[in-house]
Amino acid sequence: MAEIVLDQVSKIYAGGVTGVNKLSLQIKDGEFMVLVGPSGCGKSTALRLVAGLEEISSGDISIGGRVVNDLPPKDRDIAMVFQNYALYPHMTVEQNLAFGLQQRKTPKDEIKRRVNDVAKMLGLEQFLKRKPAALSGGQRQRVAMGRAIVREPQAFLMDEPLSNLDAKLRVSMRASLTQLHDRLGVTTVYVTHDQVEAMTLGHRVCVLRDGQLQQVDTPQTLFDRPVNLFVAGFIGSPAMNFVTAELVRDGGPAVTFAGHKLPLPDGTLEDRDGLASYFGREVVLGVRPSDFEDANLADSSWARFSANANVTEELGSEIHVIFPIDAPPVRHPHIADTRSDEGDEDSAVVLAGGKSMWTARVAARSRVKPGGQFEFAVDTANLQFFDPVSGLSIGHPDAAAAAAEPAVAAS
Repeated sequence: MAEIVLDQVSKIYAGGVTGVNKLSLQIKDGEFMVLVGPSGCGKSTALRLVAGLEEISSGDISIGGRVVNDLPPKDRDIAMVFQNYALYPHMTVEQNLAFGLQQRKTPKDEIKRRVNDVAKMLGLEQFLKRKPAALSGGQRQRVAMGRAIVREPQAFLMDEPLSNLDAKLRVSMRASLTQLHDRLGVTTVYVTHDQVEAMTLGHRVCVLRDGQLQQVDTPQTLFDRPVNLFVAGFIGSPAMNFVTAELVRDGGPAVTFAGHKLPLPDGTLEDRDGLASYFGREVVLGVRPSDFEDANLADSSWARFSANANVTEELGSEIHVIFPIDAPPVRHPHIADTRSDEGDEDSAVVLAGGKSMWTARVAARSRVKPGGQFEFAVDTANLQFFDPVSGLSIGHPDAAAAAAEPAVAAS
């Protein structure tokens, strides 16, 4: 096991294209760290830099207290698991598992012991004599993981290892990965574009954008206290709802937008340093879909909010209600980036007639139906407020630091 530290690491390609920009990150010994972000954010590049598959342009990378900038991959004592399994098709499962140890001239008895131990751990014992072509996708991925585990490295590096699997199998493999990490305790760096994987697997999650670190924290903290609009919009499914709003004093502090007014709970101003200075000014308000509920089913202390339910999506365990807000969609570079993998955003805006389309998650027993007026309750204790110019969260303890040095994060 080993601590991995990236200190002001940059990767600049020919032509001046920046893959990673002054990235500083400390991955603790035994930690499961997930790198997440949209396509092109630099997460796979950062992993390849740690692995030694690409040379860094500046900065330092250390593994286990040793700077490895000039070490080839084979000397870094790490094992990598790839998206496409990277198995040798002409070898059996047993031979694939043993190959790396044979290259290191490990004694035959030791190879046999390790291969058998890993096969038992991963449920591969009955497949040892098969070749990859005779295995399912999930079995191949277990072999790829086994080939990494059998080496007993200081760290595992995993580049979207579950992305080729179907949805049900991904859920099962996520559970297996968690159990494996709990058992082995090896430092793991895991790259994914799937935020569900990030939130369920990571001890901490590192959110990247344009090669820069936006925020690194526990999954729940990223969800509850995003440092900026990008993190707020990227983390959470369905995505956070945004609208340009105004803070007012009207019988008590409140936020108003599109003909609606939501009172702020006691303590909001004290908990968010600097928020009081925005009275009479515009802010970007963020409301999680999960902070809505059917007014007939919610706590009576929650604020009420009426809207027309355009579309309802009944998912069995919950209902998603899609409804318009009489305000234009918030335009900000941070928000646009979070939607870069979701197709043409402008087409959705046209369908909404220039209005913002919001999503609420309500209980499955709600009687909401599409096409009618519906009363929601809103948990205003979880409202998020962002500066409309910088996009930073107002009152977030790390927002000032993020504005000064967005690529650097503390451990």
